[in-house]
Amino acid sequence: MMMYPYLTMGDDIEVVHSELIRDKGIDKVFVHFERPTKDGFDSARCELPSYTWTEWEGHFSTDELAEFEAFLSNNAHLIYRYAASGGVKVA
Repeated sequence: MMMYPYLTMGDDIEVVHSELIRDKGIDKVFVHFERPTKDGFDSARCELPSYTWTEWEGHFSTDELAEFEAFLSNNAHLIYRYAASGGVKVA
């Protein structure tokens, strides 16, 4: 699965997303959140449009996951647009 960078949050959490994936007539995008730690990474992956957490490793709290869901709710339309066009185009 091809992943594209979306943004870096203020607390060094990287947000990347997949290309647009057509599955049983539904356009899906996977969004991955990753934060470096001294022992590796904390990571979580959410599937849109269902907002289903498909992976979760490390120490993201349930409050952080709720913040990520709010972030996704506010950014899903942009993430879908960039997923369909091969990621954010940066000059």
